[in-house]
Amino acid sequence: MHILILILLAAGRLFAAQDVWTGVERIVAVGDVHGDYEAFVAVLRSAGLIDQRARWTGAKAHLVQTGDVLDRGPNSRKVMDLLMALEKQAAKAGGRVHALIGNHEAMNLYGDLRYVSAGEIAAFRTNDSARVRDAYWEEYVKELKTKPSEQDKKKWEDERPLGWFEHRIQFGPEGLYGKWIRSHNAVVKINDSIYLHGGISAKYASMPIGEINQAIAAELNDFTKIKDGSIVTGEDGPLWYRGLAQGDPAAIAGDLDKALQAFGVKRIVIGHTPTAGTVLPRFDGKVVMIDVGLSAYYGSRRACLVLERDKLYTVHRGQKIDLPAAGATDYLRYLKQAAALDPAPSPLEAFAKEFEASLAKTR
Repeated sequence: MHILILILLAAGRLFAAQDVWTGVERIVAVGDVHGDYEAFVAVLRSAGLIDQRARWTGAKAHLVQTGDVLDRGPNSRKVMDLLMALEKQAAKAGGRVHALIGNHEAMNLYGDLRYVSAGEIAAFRTNDSARVRDAYWEEYVKELKTKPSEQDKKKWEDERPLGWFEHRIQFGPEGLYGKWIRSHNAVVKINDSIYLHGGISAKYASMPIGEINQAIAAELNDFTKIKDGSIVTGEDGPLWYRGLAQGDPAAIAGDLDKALQAFGVKRIVIGHTPTAGTVLPRFDGKVVMIDVGLSAYYGSRRACLVLERDKLYTVHRGQKIDLPAAGATDYLRYLKQAAALDPAPSPLEAFAKEFEASLAKTR
């Protein structure tokens, strides 16, 4: 038995989270949250997944959150706590919550805290935080060769506000949130779509989903494996790649088709790169961008993608809008319909006018 466990560990498959699902009748995909609990709750309610007390009402639906619940906004901890609760509630109802790993989840694990907000640190502050920080300061001083000045201490404390050490502990390998994030996938395949944070570049287009998830998990469980350009930090890696969102369609189309064929799917659903304010398809729907700028940091936009059997639509500020079919005319219809639901002035109005003007030039 011991030998079998060692073999499974070596294969990277022991306790691996399931990453392929079929026969799911309803999928709701939500992009980057960035610490905005209220916006996240509002979108989940608009999609019929939770009630007024934020309890699961989605039955057998699958919720896919494509990463970046962390950073920028103040309430990341509340978002994670909600997702943890919904994971259990959805499972009991026959549904599923997929909280995928984004680049900001990875950054918080390996200690790149440049986007962590003051509110996120304060959420971990307790009545004991001053004593905890003082204890760490004493240990720090013991390692110094010279006695630090009061200015040195103030600078050190300013860089580590109360709650900082508790935050780091909770995101560590044995911390509640560190364990939770590490238990998740970065990529899942549900029916005829794959979901992830950044995108699939040509470099990873031929790598099976399971191997991608295992490679990311290996680096997040052993930071010595993280190098410049590795799968967790590379600009062409699944957590950071923006080519599907921003790249020249003519240059990328061939690689995209190869990736779709390799994964056996019709489309790739991504977050990471903010849109003009709603769910937007690219490459005639082969790519769907769902980072709508949900957080107040990006303008408090409210939209998510829903897939029901063969039907795709956006829930934009509580209203269903069919995702545009191939063709510029329907795409323009979609933009104007979404813009009309926004408080004025909608960021989509300018985007729609620009798109309409570009159409006129080609006629």
